[in-house]
Amino acid sequence: MLDTEARDRIIVALDCGYDEAMALSEALKGHATWLKVGMTLYYLAGPEIVQEFKKRGFKVFLDLKLHDIPHQVRGAAESAGIAGADLLSVHGAGGAAMLAACREGAEAAGEVRTERPKLVAITVLTSMNQETLAQVGVEAPVAEQVDRLARLAAANGIDGVVCSPQEAARMRELLGPDALIVTPGVRPAGAAIGDQSRVATPVAAIEAGASHLVIGRPITEADDPVAAFEAIVQELVEGV
Repeated sequence: MLDTEARDRIIVALDCGYDEAMALSEALKGHATWLKVGMTLYYLAGPEIVQEFKKRGFKVFLDLKLHDIPHQVRGAAESAGIAGADLLSVHGAGGAAMLAACREGAEAAGEVRTERPKLVAITVLTSMNQETLAQVGVEAPVAEQVDRLARLAAANGIDGVVCSPQEAARMRELLGPDALIVTPGVRPAGAAIGDQSRVATPVAAIEAGASHLVIGRPITEADDPVAAFEAIVQELVEGV
């Protein structure tokens, strides 16, 4: 894999406070291409955080996991797109009408900024396993539930999915070569898995079919985040 391609595949998750996020983004400028803004940072800093990262030259994955009535999700997707999000997540479990409304909101944002945000549907959170699915009333096997939600998302205008690396190969087979397949739960060899249940190394995730890797703590909590990021880039360059 080329160096530039490897950098474009890694989304650095800034699941932290404002000051730390600013410091990390400054350090990673010129190294990373993508930053992920999740609920922790977005609820603290608001849409301005997306705009600030865009000014610094990053692409932004706004990982808010939208899940509400269709009207609210349509408006949220439009607002997020106008704020500058390049990629936005929505829960596949919200159903067909909600997913279609999310696409409508993204299209409306595209009319304002010339390019709509891409959309990815959450299938089964990487912190969940068969036991936790059963706790919320889903008796289907994890893989079957992921398939069901991926099909539903694709049928309603969503560009791809968020899934664990363990489902990436199946998602690539199911959704085709152009789908976005974003995989959290990616850990370099030897890294702690934290609260993730279904994990893989960066090379294994890409080889399985992932288009993008979401990696947070192995980079952001490293003694030298830039060095940790560059080590993963090198791992992809040499291994894929």
